[in-house]
Amino acid sequence: MAELHGSGIGTRFVVLVNALGIHRAMLSTTLSALMAANLVMRSPGYGHPLRPEYVLTAAGKRVALHCARFETLVDEQGISELAHRKWTAPLLLAMRAGRTRFNAIQAALVGISPRALTTALRALTTAGLTSRQVDDGYPPRTTYKLCSTGRRIANAVARIAERL
Repeated sequence: MAELHGSGIGTRFVVLVNALGIHRAMLSTTLSALMAANLVMRSPGYGHPLRPEYVLTAAGKRVALHCARFETLVDEQGISELAHRKWTAPLLLAMRAGRTRFNAIQAALVGISPRALTTALRALTTAGLTSRQVDDGYPPRTTYKLCSTGRRIANAVARIAERL
């Protein structure tokens, strides 16, 4: 969405593949989902070699603006690769409410395995987006909390989700 927004007029499939560095099948799946959500459409004038193949719809333009802001934020923080992993955005959204325990996060993220959640939480903690606190007691209690940078990125993800 941010890539289409950045072009201003839309773009061709092969340009998107090259710009995003993803497999053609993944891009096809993503574009199909975006078209089903009425965020992207095939350009009505496509066929001319200089016209874009895919353009944003009016709803897509509103979402894409927030996607572009999200991209700028994660690029500034140097966490672009981490931010685009499968569970990062849903995990940040789940943690927006404050300190959260592992089981509460897992319950909020349908389909995430304990291993995937552990890996994602470690990556976010290493990147400085979350903090981990182990409280003494029996049994020990571990809580996770968004740091200021993590909260800013979670808020950016929330703005995108609100537009969908």
